[in-house]
Amino acid sequence: MNPLLSRLQPYPFERLRQLHAGITPNPAYRPISLGIGEPRHATPQLVKDALTASLGGLASYPGTLGEPKLRQTMADWLSRRYGLALDPATQILPVNGSREALFSLAQTVIDPSKPGATVVSPNPFYQIYEGAALLAGAQTWFAPSDPARNFAIDWASVPESVWAKTQLLFVCSPGNPTGAVMGLDEWKLLFDLSDRYGFVIASDECYSEIYFRDEPPLGGLQAAAQLGRADFKNLIAMTSLSKRSNVPGLRSGFVAGDAALIKPFLLYRTYHGSAMSPVVQAASIAAWSDEQHVIENRAMYREKFAKVTPMLAAVMDVALPDAGFYLWAAVPPAFGGSDTAFAAELLALYNVVVLPGSYLARDAQGSNPGAGRIRMALVAETAECVEAAGRIVQFIQSKVH
Repeated sequence: MNPLLSRLQPYPFERLRQLHAGITPNPAYRPISLGIGEPRHATPQLVKDALTASLGGLASYPGTLGEPKLRQTMADWLSRRYGLALDPATQILPVNGSREALFSLAQTVIDPSKPGATVVSPNPFYQIYEGAALLAGAQTWFAPSDPARNFAIDWASVPESVWAKTQLLFVCSPGNPTGAVMGLDEWKLLFDLSDRYGFVIASDECYSEIYFRDEPPLGGLQAAAQLGRADFKNLIAMTSLSKRSNVPGLRSGFVAGDAALIKPFLLYRTYHGSAMSPVVQAASIAAWSDEQHVIENRAMYREKFAKVTPMLAAVMDVALPDAGFYLWAAVPPAFGGSDTAFAAELLALYNVVVLPGSYLARDAQGSNPGAGRIRMALVAETAECVEAAGRIVQFIQSKVH
């Protein structure tokens, strides 16, 4: 067996299952889960229609590069969304969802033969970053985050000795679980560091289309273009249809950026066997070509966050995020600051599932930045999310009073 497998830690939802073992939820309440970030709004009919109309594609092997029409559609979306002009032949590549791309990019980029090969990751973070780094033969260094600035990552505090060994940097904007969006100054710092030390930046942007301000979140490629980096040197951005179009089961997204990185990534994927099905390609073309369903989807999230956030803010430290569909809340002092105890007791008494924040982070620089917080995924319909929030309010008030 690959000895690197032993370095993997249990996935957050496996840890959550273990936490729930032996708990009997209160049967007086129907179960509501805010634990898993799985979109639950209806899949657009246009995507379903494109799938059923293209079933003949099942009779053909797909090419890893994807159909030219698909890549052109992705380029057109980047143009509309960010004002960018990318070459669909050399700077865009379809992938089977951003998770698969995040993992396989690390396998392409990392050279484990170099002493101290390092991947820098935000903390808290999406767990694939760590797993991808470890299985590529690298070590992970977790950059500290600042709770006073919505858990923005303090990149400037990363030691020079770490950057000197860094081969890959994962960033997530809008962030999971915090919802924080990176600004242009932050991107400039990272680009300067990448130029100095030569590492690749992988920008995870799968939440970019769910936002609460009038202005959409800044993307990595967009930031690069604004800073005069038209070649997107050492930058790969990743996006997905899962959250944007409510099709997590479609497993469809794309990567875009530095053509010098896309080329070896395509080579890796050719052997990796990760070509996108022709049927999924057809559905993806339909999804990327339409914005109306995205606008409607965003409006539904805005409605539920507008109702739920004030309810919870009255009893705990939580605020509307910049973007994404998570609330990242502090556990009230009455619970002793234990996110796991809060989650376990909430399930037992009120049959609501939330994810302990410590499961989404690692102990680093002397602390776990997720400890004492919980992540709530507001993915269900508005009425269900409001009901869950009401139970959480009741739960907290019962402890405080």
